[in-house]
Amino acid sequence: MVAGRVVRFDGARGYGFIAPDHGGEDVFLHVNDMLIPEAYVRSGLAVEFEVEDGDRGLKALAVRLAKGPDGNPLTPPLMAAPAAAPAVSRQVDGEDPMCDVLTAEECTTDVTELLLRAAPALTGEQIVRIRRELVQFAKSHGWVEG
Repeated sequence: MVAGRVVRFDGARGYGFIAPDHGGEDVFLHVNDMLIPEAYVRSGLAVEFEVEDGDRGLKALAVRLAKGPDGNPLTPPLMAAPAAAPAVSRQVDGEDPMCDVLTAEECTTDVTELLLRAAPALTGEQIVRIRRELVQFAKSHGWVEG
């Protein structure tokens, strides 16, 4: 078993590279060889893996979270939320500024991304139920159109 850190990972393409802690060349990482949720994988993540010498160089196999001093897998920190577009404020007839209201689709997309970042182990059914309740709540407060 080799320890290292993810150097980069392209989720759209399903591959990236790991820098072994002991040095040497970066090791190719493919999504099919991971034993952890893809949502965890990002630059700096500490992992353990096996190495295979492939046709194009070193390849990581059985990639899992690195273990801490207590022997338990390290839990990766949550990813920072991507920078959101600033809310547009405007003055209405001299009253307090108002922010633009989201569409239901925008709210649903944002909530889904938030849930996937915050709790990648949620099932699709759980995400749909939580999202439905949050969007309904937002509508009842006038934060979402509809």
